[in-house]
Amino acid sequence: MPSFAPLKNDTFLRALLRQPTEYTPVWLMRQAGRYLPEYRATRARAGSFMGLATNPDLATEVTLQPIDRYPLDAAILFSDILTVPDAMGLGLYFVEGEGPKFQRPLKTEDDVKALRLPEAGSLDYVFKAVTQIRTELNGRVPLIGFSGSPWTLACYMVEGQGSREFHTIKKMLYSRPDLMHHILDTNARAVAEYLNAQIDAGAQAVMIFDSWGGALADGAYQQFSLHYMQKVVAQLQREKDGVKIPAIVFTKGGGHWAEDIAAIGADAMGLDWTADIGKVRALVGDKMALQGNLDPAILFASPEQIRAEVVRVLDAFGKHNTGHVFNLGHGISQFTPPESVSAMVEAVHSHSRSLRAA
Repeated sequence: MPSFAPLKNDTFLRALLRQPTEYTPVWLMRQAGRYLPEYRATRARAGSFMGLATNPDLATEVTLQPIDRYPLDAAILFSDILTVPDAMGLGLYFVEGEGPKFQRPLKTEDDVKALRLPEAGSLDYVFKAVTQIRTELNGRVPLIGFSGSPWTLACYMVEGQGSREFHTIKKMLYSRPDLMHHILDTNARAVAEYLNAQIDAGAQAVMIFDSWGGALADGAYQQFSLHYMQKVVAQLQREKDGVKIPAIVFTKGGGHWAEDIAAIGADAMGLDWTADIGKVRALVGDKMALQGNLDPAILFASPEQIRAEVVRVLDAFGKHNTGHVFNLGHGISQFTPPESVSAMVEAVHSHSRSLRAA
């Protein structure tokens, strides 16, 4: 295990562990991304998205860009959720304007039964980036590692690309649940191993992105998505060298399953912008911290409107000095003006301090 500089700002980690903080910490999903001109310049140098994601030097550079620009309270590894199925042999590629696709999606029973865990060494570029980022952060803020959820990865693996309707995977789910469970069980093992390797490389918190759990029916969500996130959480290292490693789970569209999500043993639950954070807090109590949940679209409004929405979210959470990490309810849009993020971060820090002083 490499040795790292001591952490200077642990507000994010303390919030996840429901310990008192002087203000509400904030970071953004997709905070290293196309809305930043410096990111676009690095991406152009890399030549392609995967050229960027698979180069530890460039992944480090773009991970640090928003930390250099804004007083954010956490950095998140720059990578992609589809690195795991790519390492499982499905052949990830990107089509300009269409997003990620797989050359060898899981179409037949034989495809599913041949599915294997990632080959040793196939994801080393991710772990090298984690260690390099953690080193270059030099203790400024904690580093978050992440993975897609077993279900969300399976959606891409079966559909072969992103989907709006999920007909192919839902047909498998209902007609051949045995095959679906085989994929999900394999994915859960792969995700747990992947996140634990990120922790070994230096990640100080980990997050599971369940981007497509909200596409499932009630009942199916618990069986095919939440159950497998619980399996991942149960296998995670929750402490490293005597320091707790918090785990965050986020299901887009999952706010109405908050009580079920709170029962799986994670430290925090991410909420999208459709959830009422105050109501969710009343439901889950002190079982877990909450992360979220500003509508990303507000960042196209004026600084005054941004501040008003930030205040509304913070006030909805309430006058508590524990258990809230401020974030957007989903990833930041590539068209967001960078100065809007400055207005948001400033509003989060100043209003949350004033709430604690009240």
